[in-house]
Amino acid sequence: MLKAGVIGAGHLGKIHLKLLQQSEKYDLQGFYDADASVRKKIADEFGYKPFETPEALIEACDMIDVVTPTLYHFETAKKVISSGKHLFIEKPITTTVAEAEELIKLANEYGVKGQVGQVERFNPAFMAVNHMIDNPMFIETHRLAEFNPRGTDVSVVLDLMIHDIDAILSVVRSKVKNIHASGVSVISETPDIANARIEFENGCVANLTASRISLKNMRKSRFFQRDAYISVDFLEKKCEVVKMKDAPQTPGDFDMILQNAEGIKKQIYFDNPKVAPNNAILDELNTFADSINNNTTPVVPLEQGTDALRVAMMILENFKKI
Repeated sequence: MLKAGVIGAGHLGKIHLKLLQQSEKYDLQGFYDADASVRKKIADEFGYKPFETPEALIEACDMIDVVTPTLYHFETAKKVISSGKHLFIEKPITTTVAEAEELIKLANEYGVKGQVGQVERFNPAFMAVNHMIDNPMFIETHRLAEFNPRGTDVSVVLDLMIHDIDAILSVVRSKVKNIHASGVSVISETPDIANARIEFENGCVANLTASRISLKNMRKSRFFQRDAYISVDFLEKKCEVVKMKDAPQTPGDFDMILQNAEGIKKQIYFDNPKVAPNNAILDELNTFADSINNNTTPVVPLEQGTDALRVAMMILENFKKI
């Protein structure tokens, strides 16, 4: 078992502590939080061992799970990597692309593994269909949330939209060609609602909308490709796959047949895979342990976390042009 520790014991940090303790792949050593009162409260309430300094925790562990506010990601991650310890770090990886690229360089230099917490990659609905997503040419995503002061230290692009950016980059095998975006600050000092149109070199277009001031929660993505439509509801953990194939010569009574203007007939059919329930955060932590133990590439390596951040920053830069 890998000796693990958590730095940052806020809302998400407490979830990570609980799951690392439950995992059969880790031996939880304890945690560190910059607020001494938080350290005492969590130690008293849950029994996790508090460390007085991040350095002491890092020294006691093989892997460190960084769940601090984004502002402190870079300096904390540098300490972890420079100590020769493996790094799991929540999204966004850092506040700037330059910082993220330095972490990649350091990880290569010290020979350690790094994974970014892009938890939607492990959403069971997305996992059920991502192998079916093949050369999508149009993608539409909506990620809407009711207002919560937690997370407003960064814009809605880095808080919410980055989940969809990462998911899209994982299935579109092409470079970004152009971005058009707009964002509006309603309550926070940074944009609370944003829309971005990402154009890829292969012709794919993705239209993303994210809001943290909505009256209801929604996390849906739709992928359109040749002869197929794939819908993923990340919130409800459901998916829908609608495919088309050449119509049979003699259709059945209940076959759904479409005919285009050229007279070509297609049959519509549903190919909905089973969605296996899981704990996405536990799965991402466990797969990271597997990558360390088996010396394989993590599911979301630092490089891919950096790619998602790079696109997010391009969107934020686009706001300034308006």
